[in-house]
Amino acid sequence: MTPMKPEPPSPATGSDADAANSNSRHSNVALLGLAEAVAPVEVTSQSFDERLSDTLKSLNLPRGLLQRVAGVSAKRNWERPTDYIEGAASAGRQALAESGIPAEKIGLLINASVSREALEPSVAVAVHDSIGLGPAAMNFDITNACLGFVNGITVAASMIDAGQIDYALIVAGEDMSRVQEATVARLNRDGITREEYLNEFATLTLGSGAAAAVLGRADLHPEGHRIHGGVSRAATWNHALCVGDYEGMFTDTQGLLSNGMRLISDAWHEAHENDWNWKDMDHYIPHQVSNVHVNALTNAIDIDESRIAKTYPELGNVGPASLPITLARTAPKMKPGDRVLCLGVGSGLNTAMVEITW
Repeated sequence: MTPMKPEPPSPATGSDADAANSNSRHSNVALLGLAEAVAPVEVTSQSFDERLSDTLKSLNLPRGLLQRVAGVSAKRNWERPTDYIEGAASAGRQALAESGIPAEKIGLLINASVSREALEPSVAVAVHDSIGLGPAAMNFDITNACLGFVNGITVAASMIDAGQIDYALIVAGEDMSRVQEATVARLNRDGITREEYLNEFATLTLGSGAAAAVLGRADLHPEGHRIHGGVSRAATWNHALCVGDYEGMFTDTQGLLSNGMRLISDAWHEAHENDWNWKDMDHYIPHQVSNVHVNALTNAIDIDESRIAKTYPELGNVGPASLPITLARTAPKMKPGDRVLCLGVGSGLNTAMVEITW
């Protein structure tokens, strides 16, 4: 890929005065299996400080910004950049084993990652082949920034409710090592300005990993965790606030945060007007970004921070895999009957929320 040269991010100019949430309610869908594949190589935030020490000194910026501001002490990478594909397949195999559903019964595979090696074919075909799914299993990618996995749950659940399939497998594997390396090289170049450095600061929080989930018919699996549905909402006039590829990610950090929180607040309040009651959930599983994001989220929708699961301190932001990884790591703490809300905001901007009963 060639380096991106984005125009300055556009301000939010759209109006949501007449906007409304998209609502999805599911009647016969359960989460049956959930798994994470851990990227094996730890990359500490301190190591980035060491590699960027000359730049930090020249710009009069302190060390430890990733730890103090973002709350990210480490990320993880694969041994090879392309290992995220096998990571997604590995997570898929583990989720199938946990669910007890044979691979030949899967009617749909959705890959929700942003990482990819080419425009075509889809990443889903490589994962489908690696797991050994049957020829009747439909497979495709859903790419929607950090919301892809949540969107995948909604699409798969809708197909199960419609009677098109009995079981679905959703995966996401991400590699962020290439964008990390490109960003470090660019931040170390002569003549970089403080503004340029801060515009790419968020890229240094990105990490690698993979996760997968198996969904199926609840009437066949009363032991499963019921997926009730949720809402989504768009504010796409903000589509230039965060733009990225393997050469770098360029972010209007404040614009992304303020407009993202406005979007999630609007979606949240309208959801409650439409009989979704999420003010006192047992667990909130948000997409993982930073301390700043969690603080803004609790202020925007007034939820108890102690109920918010966090994996970004040790994993950073793993794109669409962040949310299911966090759900998988929190699951052992959940009790039958616990109410769980998965929620996030993705570049674009879009937001989505899905309710599950454990």
